[in-house]
Amino acid sequence: MAHAQEIQLQIREQESDHGEDGSAPKAAAVRGGSPRGGVRWWLSVAADMFMVLCGQTVATLLGRLYYNSGGNSKWMATLTQSAGSPLLAILLLFTPAPAADEPRPAAAKMAPIYVGLGIIIGFDNLMYSYALQYLPVSTFSLVAATQLGFNSVTSRLINAQRFTVLIANSVVVLTFSAALLGIGASSDETASSVPRGKYPAGFALTLAASAVFALILSLFEATFEKVVRTRTLRWVLRAQLWTNVVASTVSAVGLLASGDWRTIPAEMAAFKDGRARYVATLVGTAVSWQVMAVGSLRLIVRVSSLFANVTGTLSLPLVPVFAVALFGDRMTGIKAVSMLMAVWGFLSYAYQQYIDGRRAAGAGKGRAAAECRVCAARAGSDPDSPA
Repeated sequence: MAHAQEIQLQIREQESDHGEDGSAPKAAAVRGGSPRGGVRWWLSVAADMFMVLCGQTVATLLGRLYYNSGGNSKWMATLTQSAGSPLLAILLLFTPAPAADEPRPAAAKMAPIYVGLGIIIGFDNLMYSYALQYLPVSTFSLVAATQLGFNSVTSRLINAQRFTVLIANSVVVLTFSAALLGIGASSDETASSVPRGKYPAGFALTLAASAVFALILSLFEATFEKVVRTRTLRWVLRAQLWTNVVASTVSAVGLLASGDWRTIPAEMAAFKDGRARYVATLVGTAVSWQVMAVGSLRLIVRVSSLFANVTGTLSLPLVPVFAVALFGDRMTGIKAVSMLMAVWGFLSYAYQQYIDGRRAAGAGKGRAAAECRVCAARAGSDPDSPA
């Protein structure tokens, strides 16, 4: 019996070691409801990654197309980033009913969270709208890669994410990648109908928006970890829906207060290829951002905010290539080196995820073996148990 107690003590020590500081291995083993590394888990993660990659790439390109084709309203561009939220209400109607034992946070507790996050998202969308007009889309997407570095910091401070050497390397590399684009500013100012002299403002706005976006991802993760305490599709859609409703309200108020709404009829008439193309561009942008946002939020609750951000950086090689083909952006040598450094930063973090996954799998096997030894010790210490 003493031997069984000793083994139980060892199990508790192992669990304490692996759970220290909210480390990734323990979290990775329980997120998503299925064992990390299982076939179903990876299929779900792959589907979410596909949503993020397609949504972000298409939305960024359509956002630049809006400006290149004659669009000029920053508030309209901002509104399209959250105005697709009614589509989420339709999806919410078809989600399975919540289980009887599913946590149900009080509305009084969730309402301030939705409002606070929605306001932050609304102003973050506005910064991105200005930045996308002031920068070529290829440069914009590469500077936005710094959100991964910012997210590494916010995840450490808010979500107790481990800050390893590989993650630190990712932060440094992505920072230098953005700095290279700042050095090459003069070669991009005349490309893709970008307003002259606006490159520094676009660069600064993109950095600021990336930092705020990283904060938003970490706050979403903290909300699901500490308040919602469940990771169902229903709650993912609900959180995305209400925060986007608030963000859309912020954008609509800005559109009305700024007087931009008066220019919309003329903007539609002057839009390249007519009014139908104008509406299709805005609708496509709105839908694409919602696809990206839902996929990203699912990755946050299934894996982590850092992993969701890393997935977003996977679109980096795609956006500049399409931008060169569609908008005539120049792929300069500095921009090419910056893109390669961004990919290097992504691979550095991706390898850290691989290490954490293997560590979590090994820890799970160790605990299972120890529990088997406990059962065997208990059986051996009680030979006279009734049949």
